Amino acid sequence: MNQLTRRRFVKRLAGAAAAGAVSLTAKRTAARAPGANDAIGVAVVGLNGRGQTHLRMIAATKGLRLAGLCDVDSAVLEANARKAREQGSNVVAESDVRKLLDRNDVDAVTIATPNHWHSLIGIWACQAGKDVYIEKPVSHHLWEGRQLVNAASKHERIVQTGTQARANPDVLDALAWLRAGNLGAIRYAHGMCYKPRMSIGKFGRGEIPPDLDYDRWTGPAPLKPLARKNLHYDWHWFHDYGNGDLGNQGIHEMDLARWFLGHAGLSTRVMSVGARLGYDDDGETPNTQLAWHTYDGPPIVFEVRGLPKSREHQANASLWGRSMDAPAGFRGGRTIGVIVFCEGGKLVIDDGGEALVAMDLQDKVIRRFEKRDPDRGIGWPKGDRFIFENWLSAMHSRRRQDLAADVLEGHTSSALCHMGMISCRLGRATPPGEILDRLESEPLAAEQFAAMKEHLERNGVDLAQDRLALGPSLAFDPHREQFVDDSAANGLLRRKDREPYIVPEV
Repeated sequence: MNQLTRRRFVKRLAGAAAAGAVSLTAKRTAARAPGANDAIGVAVVGLNGRGQTHLRMIAATKGLRLAGLCDVDSAVLEANARKAREQGSNVVAESDVRKLLDRNDVDAVTIATPNHWHSLIGIWACQAGKDVYIEKPVSHHLWEGRQLVNAASKHERIVQTGTQARANPDVLDALAWLRAGNLGAIRYAHGMCYKPRMSIGKFGRGEIPPDLDYDRWTGPAPLKPLARKNLHYDWHWFHDYGNGDLGNQGIHEMDLARWFLGHAGLSTRVMSVGARLGYDDDGETPNTQLAWHTYDGPPIVFEVRGLPKSREHQANASLWGRSMDAPAGFRGGRTIGVIVFCEGGKLVIDDGGEALVAMDLQDKVIRRFEKRDPDRGIGWPKGDRFIFENWLSAMHSRRRQDLAADVLEGHTSSALCHMGMISCRLGRATPPGEILDRLESEPLAAEQFAAMKEHLERNGVDLAQDRLALGPSLAFDPHREQFVDDSAANGLLRRKDREPYIVPEV
Protein backbone atom coordinates (compact mmCIF):
# COMPACT_ATOMS: atom_id res chain seq x y z
CA MET A 1 0.00 0.00 0.00
CA ASN A 2 2.86 2.35 0.74
CA GLN A 3 4.01 2.04 -2.87
CA LEU A 4 0.55 2.50 -4.31
CA THR A 5 0.17 5.39 -6.69
CA ARG A 6 -3.04 7.34 -6.90
CA ARG A 7 -3.61 6.14 -10.47
CA ARG A 8 -3.42 2.48 -9.53
CA PHE A 9 -5.56 3.03 -6.45
CA VAL A 10 -8.31 4.87 -8.31
CA LYS A 11 -8.26 2.10 -10.91
CA ARG A 12 -8.88 -0.39 -8.13
CA LEU A 13 -11.72 1.72 -6.78
CA ALA A 14 -13.25 1.85 -10.23
CA GLY A 15 -13.16 -1.92 -10.28
CA ALA A 16 -15.71 -1.94 -7.49
CA ALA A 17 -18.36 -0.64 -9.86
CA ALA A 18 -18.01 -3.75 -11.97
CA ALA A 19 -17.62 -6.08 -9.02
CA GLY A 20 -21.19 -7.29 -9.31
CA ALA A 21 -20.13 -9.21 -12.40
CA VAL A 22 -17.41 -11.07 -10.53
CA SER A 23 -18.10 -13.98 -8.20
CA LEU A 24 -16.31 -14.57 -4.93
CA THR A 25 -13.92 -17.46 -5.25
CA ALA A 26 -12.65 -18.01 -1.72
CA LYS A 27 -14.13 -20.88 0.23
CA ARG A 28 -16.55 -20.02 3.03
CA THR A 29 -17.03 -22.26 6.01
CA ALA A 30 -20.38 -20.84 7.06
CA ALA A 31 -21.50 -18.58 4.23
CA ARG A 32 -22.97 -19.26 0.84
CA ALA A 33 -20.91 -18.52 -2.27
CA PRO A 34 -22.61 -15.60 -4.06
CA GLY A 35 -23.42 -16.05 -7.72
CA ALA A 36 -22.03 -13.91 -10.49
CA ASN A 37 -24.69 -11.21 -10.13
CA ASP A 38 -25.31 -11.47 -6.40
CA ALA A 39 -24.77 -8.58 -4.06
CA ILE A 40 -22.67 -9.43 -1.01
CA GLY A 41 -24.83 -9.78 2.09
CA VAL A 42 -23.46 -7.70 4.96
CA ALA A 43 -24.50 -7.72 8.62
CA VAL A 44 -23.83 -4.64 10.75
CA VAL A 45 -22.82 -5.35 14.36
CA GLY A 46 -23.28 -2.35 16.65
CA LEU A 47 -25.93 0.13 15.50
CA ASN A 48 -25.07 3.34 17.33
CA GLY A 49 -22.46 5.88 16.22
CA ARG A 50 -20.37 4.52 13.38
CA GLY A 51 -22.85 1.72 12.86
CA GLN A 52 -25.20 4.27 11.33
CA THR A 53 -22.48 5.28 8.87
CA HIS A 54 -22.01 1.62 7.96
CA LEU A 55 -25.72 1.32 7.20
CA ARG A 56 -25.58 4.39 4.94
CA MET A 57 -22.49 3.14 3.12
CA ILE A 58 -23.96 -0.31 2.50
CA ALA A 59 -27.07 1.32 1.05
CA ALA A 60 -24.94 3.62 -1.13
CA THR A 61 -22.53 0.95 -2.43
CA LYS A 62 -23.73 -1.01 -5.46
CA GLY A 63 -22.82 -4.64 -4.90
CA LEU A 64 -23.54 -4.67 -1.16
CA ARG A 65 -26.88 -5.48 0.44
CA LEU A 66 -27.94 -5.31 4.07
CA ALA A 67 -28.48 -8.88 5.33
CA GLY A 68 -28.37 -8.61 9.11
CA LEU A 69 -28.40 -6.35 12.13
CA CYS A 70 -27.00 -6.97 15.60
CA ASP A 71 -27.12 -4.96 18.79
CA VAL A 72 -27.38 -5.91 22.46
CA ASP A 73 -29.78 -3.01 23.09
CA SER A 74 -33.16 -4.41 21.99
CA ALA A 75 -34.70 -0.95 21.56
CA VAL A 76 -31.88 0.10 19.23
CA LEU A 77 -32.03 -3.21 17.36
CA GLU A 78 -35.80 -3.14 16.88
CA ALA A 79 -35.84 0.48 15.72
CA ASN A 80 -33.16 -0.15 13.10
CA ALA A 81 -34.74 -3.41 11.94
CA ARG A 82 -38.10 -1.71 11.51
CA LYS A 83 -36.53 1.12 9.50
CA ALA A 84 -34.59 -1.30 7.28
CA ARG A 85 -37.69 -3.37 6.54
CA GLU A 86 -39.69 -0.25 5.73
CA GLN A 87 -36.97 0.57 3.20
CA GLY A 88 -37.31 -2.85 1.59
CA SER A 89 -34.47 -4.83 3.20
CA ASN A 90 -35.19 -8.46 4.06
CA VAL A 91 -33.01 -8.15 7.12
CA VAL A 92 -32.45 -10.54 10.02
CA ALA A 93 -32.09 -8.97 13.48
CA GLU A 94 -30.20 -10.77 16.26
CA SER A 95 -28.87 -9.70 19.65
CA ASP A 96 -26.25 -12.48 19.59
CA VAL A 97 -23.67 -11.96 16.85
CA ARG A 98 -22.87 -15.68 16.79
CA LYS A 99 -26.32 -16.41 15.37
CA LEU A 100 -25.67 -14.04 12.48
CA LEU A 101 -22.27 -15.62 11.86
CA ASP A 102 -23.97 -19.01 11.53
CA ARG A 103 -26.13 -17.80 8.65
CA ASN A 104 -25.28 -18.70 5.05
CA ASP A 105 -26.93 -15.54 3.71
CA VAL A 106 -24.46 -13.36 5.64
CA ASP A 107 -21.25 -13.10 3.63
CA ALA A 108 -19.50 -10.34 5.56
CA VAL A 109 -19.85 -8.26 8.71
CA THR A 110 -19.03 -4.73 9.72
CA ILE A 111 -18.12 -4.14 13.36
CA ALA A 112 -19.01 -0.87 15.09
CA THR A 113 -19.24 -2.05 18.69
CA PRO A 114 -17.33 -0.58 21.64
CA ASN A 115 -13.60 -1.24 21.38
CA HIS A 116 -13.44 -4.11 23.86
CA TRP A 117 -15.47 -6.29 21.46
CA HIS A 118 -13.67 -5.47 18.20
CA SER A 119 -11.04 -8.20 18.04
CA LEU A 120 -13.17 -11.03 19.40
CA ILE A 121 -16.04 -10.48 16.96
CA GLY A 122 -13.52 -10.05 14.15
CA ILE A 123 -11.87 -13.36 14.99
CA TRP A 124 -15.23 -15.14 15.28
CA ALA A 125 -16.19 -13.74 11.88
CA CYS A 126 -12.97 -14.95 10.26
CA GLN A 127 -13.47 -18.39 11.79
CA ALA A 128 -17.01 -18.44 10.36
CA GLY A 129 -15.72 -17.66 6.87
CA LYS A 130 -16.92 -14.05 6.76
CA ASP A 131 -15.07 -11.04 5.44
CA VAL A 132 -14.86 -8.12 7.84
CA TYR A 133 -14.90 -4.34 8.00
CA ILE A 134 -13.81 -3.38 11.51
CA GLU A 135 -13.81 0.02 13.11
CA LYS A 136 -10.69 1.48 14.65
CA PRO A 137 -8.97 0.63 16.85
CA VAL A 138 -9.05 -2.97 15.70
CA SER A 139 -8.21 -4.06 19.24
CA HIS A 140 -8.62 -3.05 22.85
CA HIS A 141 -5.24 -4.56 23.77
CA LEU A 142 -2.19 -5.12 21.62
CA TRP A 143 -2.09 -8.92 21.96
CA GLU A 144 -5.64 -9.49 20.74
CA GLY A 145 -4.96 -7.32 17.70
CA ARG A 146 -2.20 -9.71 16.67
CA GLN A 147 -4.62 -12.64 17.07
CA LEU A 148 -7.04 -10.88 14.72
CA VAL A 149 -4.29 -10.45 12.12
CA ASN A 150 -3.42 -14.13 12.49
CA ALA A 151 -7.07 -15.15 12.10
CA ALA A 152 -7.48 -13.12 8.92
CA SER A 153 -4.41 -14.79 7.45
CA LYS A 154 -5.25 -18.31 8.63
CA HIS A 155 -8.81 -18.22 7.30
CA GLU A 156 -7.95 -16.19 4.18
CA ARG A 157 -10.38 -13.41 4.99
CA ILE A 158 -10.54 -9.90 3.58
CA VAL A 159 -10.41 -7.67 6.66
CA GLN A 160 -10.52 -3.90 6.21
CA THR A 161 -9.78 -1.38 8.98
CA GLY A 162 -11.98 1.70 9.32
CA THR A 163 -9.14 4.18 8.86
CA GLN A 164 -10.89 5.71 5.88
CA ALA A 165 -8.33 8.41 5.12
CA ARG A 166 -6.21 5.67 3.50
CA ALA A 167 -8.85 5.39 0.77
CA ASN A 168 -9.00 9.12 0.05
CA PRO A 169 -7.46 9.90 -3.37
CA ASP A 170 -6.55 13.41 -2.21
CA VAL A 171 -4.51 11.92 0.62
CA LEU A 172 -2.82 9.57 -1.85
CA ASP A 173 -1.94 12.56 -4.04
CA ALA A 174 -0.35 14.31 -1.08
CA LEU A 175 1.54 11.17 -0.08
CA ALA A 176 3.00 10.71 -3.57
CA TRP A 177 3.93 14.40 -3.76
CA LEU A 178 5.68 14.29 -0.39
CA ARG A 179 7.58 11.11 -1.20
CA ALA A 180 8.76 12.65 -4.45
CA GLY A 181 10.91 14.90 -2.26
CA ASN A 182 9.08 18.17 -2.87
CA LEU A 183 9.65 19.30 0.73
CA GLY A 184 13.01 17.66 1.21
CA ALA A 185 13.84 15.10 3.86
CA ILE A 186 11.18 14.33 6.45
CA ARG A 187 12.11 15.31 10.02
CA TYR A 188 9.15 14.07 12.09
CA ALA A 189 5.37 13.89 12.25
CA HIS A 190 3.18 15.60 14.86
CA GLY A 191 -0.23 13.99 15.26
CA MET A 192 -2.92 16.02 17.00
CA CYS A 193 -6.30 15.28 18.51
CA TYR A 194 -7.43 18.65 19.84
CA LYS A 195 -11.06 17.66 20.19
CA PRO A 196 -13.48 19.27 22.66
CA ARG A 197 -14.11 16.95 25.60
CA MET A 198 -16.24 18.32 28.39
CA SER A 199 -16.67 16.70 31.78
CA ILE A 200 -18.88 13.59 31.84
CA GLY A 201 -19.83 14.46 35.41
CA LYS A 202 -20.15 12.40 38.55
CA PHE A 203 -22.65 9.64 37.96
CA GLY A 204 -21.87 7.10 40.65
CA ARG A 205 -23.80 3.88 40.06
CA GLY A 206 -26.80 3.64 37.75
CA GLU A 207 -29.56 1.23 36.85
CA ILE A 208 -29.10 -1.00 33.83
CA PRO A 209 -31.68 -0.02 31.18
CA PRO A 210 -34.26 -2.79 30.73
CA ASP A 211 -33.62 -2.97 26.97
CA LEU A 212 -29.90 -3.64 27.39
CA ASP A 213 -28.34 -7.10 27.73
CA TYR A 214 -25.58 -5.77 29.98
CA ASP A 215 -23.77 -9.10 30.34
CA ARG A 216 -23.42 -9.38 26.58
CA TRP A 217 -22.55 -5.67 26.25
CA THR A 218 -19.73 -6.21 28.76
CA GLY A 219 -18.49 -9.30 26.92
CA PRO A 220 -14.80 -10.03 27.61
CA ALA A 221 -14.40 -7.05 29.96
CA PRO A 222 -14.89 -7.29 33.75
CA LEU A 223 -18.55 -7.19 34.77
CA LYS A 224 -18.92 -4.00 36.83
CA PRO A 225 -21.81 -1.74 37.83
CA LEU A 226 -22.83 0.88 35.29
CA ALA A 227 -20.82 4.02 36.06
CA ARG A 228 -21.66 6.56 33.36
CA LYS A 229 -24.67 8.60 32.30
CA ASN A 230 -24.07 8.54 28.54
CA LEU A 231 -24.25 4.77 28.22
CA HIS A 232 -23.49 4.38 24.53
CA TYR A 233 -20.57 6.82 24.23
CA ASP A 234 -18.76 7.58 27.46
CA TRP A 235 -17.37 4.05 27.65
CA HIS A 236 -14.51 5.56 25.62
CA TRP A 237 -13.17 7.14 28.84
CA PHE A 238 -12.99 3.92 30.90
CA HIS A 239 -10.01 1.59 30.53
CA ASP A 240 -12.11 -1.59 30.65
CA TYR A 241 -13.93 -0.70 27.43
CA GLY A 242 -12.24 2.19 25.62
CA ASN A 243 -8.80 3.57 24.90
CA GLY A 244 -9.23 7.29 25.57
CA ASP A 245 -8.93 9.78 22.75
CA LEU A 246 -5.52 8.38 21.87
CA GLY A 247 -7.27 5.21 20.68
CA ASN A 248 -10.61 6.77 19.77
CA GLN A 249 -10.06 9.71 17.43
CA GLY A 250 -6.28 9.60 17.72
CA ILE A 251 -5.86 6.26 15.96
CA HIS A 252 -6.77 7.97 12.66
CA GLU A 253 -4.00 10.51 13.05
CA MET A 254 -1.49 8.00 14.44
CA ASP A 255 -2.12 5.89 11.34
CA LEU A 256 -1.61 8.84 9.00
CA ALA A 257 1.59 9.86 10.77
CA ARG A 258 3.06 6.36 10.57
CA TRP A 259 1.97 5.95 6.93
CA PHE A 260 3.39 9.27 5.75
CA LEU A 261 6.69 8.61 7.53
CA GLY A 262 6.91 5.23 5.80
CA HIS A 263 7.16 3.15 8.99
CA ALA A 264 5.85 -0.34 8.27
CA GLY A 265 6.21 -1.62 11.82
CA LEU A 266 6.15 -0.62 15.46
CA SER A 267 8.49 1.76 17.24
CA THR A 268 11.45 0.67 19.34
CA ARG A 269 10.72 2.99 22.27
CA VAL A 270 7.72 4.87 23.63
CA MET A 271 7.17 7.38 26.40
CA SER A 272 4.06 9.30 27.43
CA VAL A 273 2.89 11.96 29.85
CA GLY A 274 -0.73 12.84 30.57
CA ALA A 275 -3.66 13.10 32.96
CA ARG A 276 -7.34 13.96 33.18
CA LEU A 277 -7.27 17.66 34.06
CA GLY A 278 -9.48 20.74 34.21
CA TYR A 279 -12.44 19.07 35.88
CA ASP A 280 -13.27 16.27 38.30
CA ASP A 281 -15.47 13.57 36.78
CA ASP A 282 -15.85 9.80 36.60
CA GLY A 283 -13.68 9.38 33.50
CA GLU A 284 -10.41 7.46 33.78
CA THR A 285 -8.49 8.12 30.56
CA PRO A 286 -6.37 11.25 29.95
CA ASN A 287 -7.96 14.26 28.31
CA THR A 288 -4.47 15.73 27.96
CA GLN A 289 -1.64 13.51 26.75
CA LEU A 290 1.66 13.58 24.92
CA ALA A 291 3.27 10.43 23.53
CA TRP A 292 6.33 9.99 21.37
CA HIS A 293 7.57 7.00 19.45
CA THR A 294 11.21 6.41 18.56
CA TYR A 295 12.02 4.77 15.23
CA ASP A 296 15.11 4.12 13.18
CA GLY A 297 14.06 7.15 11.20
CA PRO A 298 11.74 10.11 11.76
CA PRO A 299 9.89 9.96 15.11
CA ILE A 300 6.19 10.40 15.82
CA VAL A 301 5.00 12.90 18.42
CA PHE A 302 1.34 12.64 19.32
CA GLU A 303 -0.78 14.99 21.39
CA VAL A 304 -4.29 14.90 22.87
CA ARG A 305 -5.98 18.07 24.12
CA GLY A 306 -9.57 17.99 25.32
CA LEU A 307 -9.60 21.46 26.88
CA PRO A 308 -10.13 24.60 24.74
CA LYS A 309 -7.80 27.55 24.13
CA SER A 310 -8.32 29.02 27.58
CA ARG A 311 -10.50 28.91 30.67
CA GLU A 312 -12.71 31.66 29.25
CA HIS A 313 -13.65 29.34 26.39
CA GLN A 314 -15.04 26.78 28.83
CA ALA A 315 -18.11 28.98 29.43
CA ASN A 316 -20.46 26.73 27.44
CA ALA A 317 -20.42 23.73 25.11
CA SER A 318 -20.86 25.78 21.94
CA LEU A 319 -17.94 28.09 22.70
CA TRP A 320 -15.78 25.18 23.88
CA GLY A 321 -16.49 23.22 20.70
CA ARG A 322 -15.30 25.95 18.34
CA SER A 323 -12.36 27.18 20.41
CA MET A 324 -9.63 24.56 20.25
CA ASP A 325 -5.99 25.45 19.63
CA ALA A 326 -5.16 25.48 15.91
CA PRO A 327 -1.63 25.61 14.41
CA ALA A 328 -1.05 27.29 11.04
CA GLY A 329 -2.69 25.42 8.19
CA PHE A 330 -5.67 24.14 10.16
CA ARG A 331 -9.13 25.53 9.64
CA GLY A 332 -9.80 26.07 13.34
CA GLY A 333 -12.68 25.08 15.57
CA ARG A 334 -11.20 21.72 16.38
CA THR A 335 -7.75 20.52 15.37
CA ILE A 336 -7.62 16.92 14.28
CA GLY A 337 -4.83 15.95 11.95
CA VAL A 338 -1.14 15.57 11.28
CA ILE A 339 1.72 17.90 10.41
CA VAL A 340 4.63 16.27 8.61
CA PHE A 341 7.67 18.49 9.20
CA CYS A 342 10.34 18.45 6.50
CA GLU A 343 13.57 20.27 5.73
CA GLY A 344 11.83 22.55 3.24
CA GLY A 345 8.46 23.05 4.88
CA LYS A 346 5.54 21.02 6.13
CA LEU A 347 2.49 19.13 4.96
CA VAL A 348 -0.72 19.71 6.92
CA ILE A 349 -3.34 16.95 6.85
CA ASP A 350 -6.45 18.40 8.45
CA ASP A 351 -9.25 16.12 9.67
CA GLY A 352 -8.32 12.91 7.89
CA GLY A 353 -7.55 14.57 4.58
CA GLU A 354 -10.55 16.88 4.32
CA ALA A 355 -8.03 19.67 3.79
CA LEU A 356 -4.42 19.14 2.75
CA VAL A 357 -1.92 21.93 2.24
CA ALA A 358 1.83 22.12 1.79
CA MET A 359 3.56 25.13 3.32
CA ASP A 360 7.06 26.52 3.14
CA LEU A 361 9.21 27.36 6.15
CA GLN A 362 7.43 30.72 6.49
CA ASP A 363 3.97 29.02 6.56
CA LYS A 364 3.13 30.23 3.05
CA VAL A 365 0.84 27.79 1.22
CA ILE A 366 2.62 26.39 -1.83
CA ARG A 367 0.24 23.57 -2.76
CA ARG A 368 -3.36 22.59 -2.02
CA PHE A 369 -4.54 19.04 -2.52
CA GLU A 370 -8.21 19.49 -1.69
CA LYS A 371 -10.52 18.67 -4.60
CA ARG A 372 -14.19 17.94 -5.09
CA ASP A 373 -15.31 15.29 -7.55
CA PRO A 374 -18.90 16.08 -8.63
CA ASP A 375 -19.33 12.61 -10.09
CA ARG A 376 -18.75 11.14 -6.66
CA GLY A 377 -20.78 13.62 -4.65
CA ILE A 378 -18.16 13.47 -1.95
CA GLY A 379 -19.00 15.07 1.35
CA TRP A 380 -17.52 14.67 4.82
CA PRO A 381 -15.78 12.41 5.42
CA LYS A 382 -14.52 11.73 1.93
CA GLY A 383 -12.96 8.39 2.76
CA ASP A 384 -16.12 6.56 3.90
CA ARG A 385 -17.48 5.86 0.43
CA PHE A 386 -14.08 5.14 -1.05
CA ILE A 387 -13.10 2.67 1.67
CA PHE A 388 -16.35 0.70 1.39
CA GLU A 389 -15.98 0.51 -2.39
CA ASN A 390 -12.39 -0.61 -1.93
CA TRP A 391 -13.48 -3.29 0.55
CA LEU A 392 -16.06 -4.57 -1.94
CA SER A 393 -13.49 -4.70 -4.73
CA ALA A 394 -11.03 -6.63 -2.55
CA MET A 395 -13.73 -9.10 -1.50
CA HIS A 396 -14.14 -9.99 -5.16
CA SER A 397 -10.46 -10.05 -6.07
CA ARG A 398 -9.60 -12.04 -2.89
CA ARG A 399 -6.33 -10.09 -2.76
CA ARG A 400 -5.55 -8.64 0.65
CA GLN A 401 -2.98 -6.36 -0.97
CA ASP A 402 -5.85 -4.60 -2.76
CA LEU A 403 -7.17 -3.30 0.56
CA ALA A 404 -6.58 0.34 1.38
CA ALA A 405 -6.37 -0.45 5.11
CA ASP A 406 -5.63 -4.13 5.63
CA VAL A 407 -6.03 -5.36 9.20
CA LEU A 408 -2.25 -5.55 9.64
CA GLU A 409 -2.04 -1.79 9.06
CA GLY A 410 -4.90 -1.32 11.51
CA HIS A 411 -3.22 -3.51 14.10
CA THR A 412 0.11 -1.69 13.80
CA SER A 413 -1.36 1.78 14.25
CA SER A 414 -3.71 0.61 17.02
CA ALA A 415 -0.72 -0.93 18.78
CA LEU A 416 1.14 2.41 18.73
CA CYS A 417 -1.81 3.93 20.59
CA HIS A 418 -1.86 1.06 23.10
CA MET A 419 1.88 1.45 23.70
CA GLY A 420 1.50 5.16 24.45
CA MET A 421 -1.36 4.51 26.85
CA ILE A 422 0.62 1.80 28.65
CA SER A 423 3.48 4.20 29.36
CA CYS A 424 1.03 6.81 30.66
CA ARG A 425 -0.82 4.32 32.87
CA LEU A 426 2.49 3.29 34.44
CA GLY A 427 3.43 6.91 35.11
CA ARG A 428 3.68 8.72 38.41
CA ALA A 429 2.53 12.22 39.30
CA THR A 430 5.46 14.51 38.49
CA PRO A 431 6.03 18.29 38.76
CA PRO A 432 6.44 20.01 35.37
CA GLY A 433 10.00 21.09 36.13
CA GLU A 434 11.04 17.51 36.74
CA ILE A 435 9.30 16.42 33.54
CA LEU A 436 11.29 18.97 31.55
CA ASP A 437 14.49 17.74 33.20
CA ARG A 438 13.62 14.16 32.22
CA LEU A 439 13.00 15.26 28.64
CA GLU A 440 16.35 17.01 28.28
CA SER A 441 17.58 14.27 25.95
CA GLU A 442 14.35 14.47 23.91
CA PRO A 443 14.29 18.09 22.65
CA LEU A 444 11.33 17.51 20.35
CA ALA A 445 9.23 16.04 23.15
CA ALA A 446 10.41 18.79 25.52
CA GLU A 447 9.27 21.46 23.06
CA GLN A 448 5.82 19.91 22.73
CA PHE A 449 5.51 19.44 26.49
CA ALA A 450 6.31 23.11 27.07
CA ALA A 451 3.47 24.01 24.69
CA MET A 452 1.15 21.60 26.51
CA LYS A 453 2.09 23.16 29.85
CA GLU A 454 1.20 26.63 28.56
CA HIS A 455 -2.10 25.27 27.22
CA LEU A 456 -3.01 23.84 30.62
CA GLU A 457 -2.05 27.03 32.43
CA ARG A 458 -4.32 29.04 30.11
CA ASN A 459 -7.10 26.71 31.22
CA GLY A 460 -6.45 27.44 34.89
CA VAL A 461 -4.82 24.09 35.66
CA ASP A 462 -2.37 24.31 38.57
CA LEU A 463 0.26 21.70 37.74
CA ALA A 464 1.78 22.07 41.17
CA GLN A 465 -1.41 20.55 42.55
CA ASP A 466 -2.99 18.67 39.62
CA ARG A 467 0.07 16.90 38.37
CA LEU A 468 0.65 15.10 35.13
CA ALA A 469 1.67 11.44 35.18
CA LEU A 470 5.07 10.94 33.56
CA GLY A 471 5.36 7.44 32.18
CA PRO A 472 8.56 5.42 31.85
CA SER A 473 10.56 5.34 28.65
CA LEU A 474 9.82 1.80 27.49
CA ALA A 475 12.04 -0.14 25.10
CA PHE A 476 9.99 -2.28 22.72
CA ASP A 477 10.79 -5.28 20.52
CA PRO A 478 8.72 -4.78 17.34
CA HIS A 479 9.25 -8.36 16.17
CA ARG A 480 8.12 -10.06 19.38
CA GLU A 481 5.60 -7.28 20.06
CA GLN A 482 6.69 -7.08 23.68
CA PHE A 483 8.39 -4.56 25.91
CA VAL A 484 11.99 -5.31 26.78
CA ASP A 485 12.56 -6.44 30.38
CA ASP A 486 9.46 -4.74 31.79
CA SER A 487 6.93 -7.12 33.31
CA ALA A 488 4.57 -4.33 34.37
CA ALA A 489 4.31 -2.98 30.83
CA ASN A 490 4.00 -6.45 29.32
CA GLY A 491 1.21 -7.19 31.78
CA LEU A 492 -0.87 -4.48 30.07
CA LEU A 493 -0.47 -5.94 26.58
CA ARG A 494 -3.25 -8.43 27.27
CA ARG A 495 -6.27 -8.56 29.56
CA LYS A 496 -7.76 -11.50 31.42
CA ASP A 497 -10.94 -12.11 29.44
CA ARG A 498 -14.21 -12.96 31.13
CA GLU A 499 -15.79 -16.34 30.43
CA PRO A 500 -17.23 -17.27 28.00
CA TYR A 501 -15.97 -14.32 25.93
CA ILE A 502 -12.38 -15.45 25.54
CA VAL A 503 -10.17 -14.11 22.74
CA PRO A 504 -8.48 -17.24 21.35
CA GLU A 505 -4.81 -17.51 20.55
CA VAL A 506 -4.57 -17.97 16.79
